[in-house]
Amino acid sequence: MSSPEIRPLALPGVLELRPARHQDERGFFSEVWREDALADLGIDAHFVQDNHSFSRAKGVLRGLHFQLAPFAQAKLVRVSRGSIFDVAVDIRRSSPTFSRWVGLVVSAEAWNQVFIPEGFAHGFLTLEEDCEVLYKATAPYAADCDRAIRFDDPEIGVDWPTVGGELTISAKDRAAPSLREIGELA
Repeated sequence: MSSPEIRPLALPGVLELRPARHQDERGFFSEVWREDALADLGIDAHFVQDNHSFSRAKGVLRGLHFQLAPFAQAKLVRVSRGSIFDVAVDIRRSSPTFSRWVGLVVSAEAWNQVFIPEGFAHGFLTLEEDCEVLYKATAPYAADCDRAIRFDDPEIGVDWPTVGGELTISAKDRAAPSLREIGELA
């Protein structure tokens, strides 16, 4: 893997990556993940599960999700079709950036990715129709450790972009507690 361009974001450990794309008249080739290459860049993550999310409509909001230990997850998120506003929220109570969030647009056009370490809740909002989001996780899904924080928690204050019209949010995500109401965190 040729080294991706890396840009640290506003929260420690949350990184934007831009893998190289090699293009010619046929199209392109890109090595989007290679464990040893990321380790050389200081990203020590052993991914054990790949997830693929498809959202038909613009304005689908998923999150803010996380898992408790021992199944806490770091994630490497990319978009193969469309664009999303991706958000990471620091939920490490001992962190000086506890409850702060960072967001960025991740898109197929920009060919960027975001690395979110353990200890962060994650969510995204689709900015276009027919979005496909792929992400690697360092721990398998564990239903008994699965948690969510309310997407519009005023204590966190995520400034979700306006996409026009109603947001599509699952009943589970609408019913999620606020950060203050959650007992155990990552």
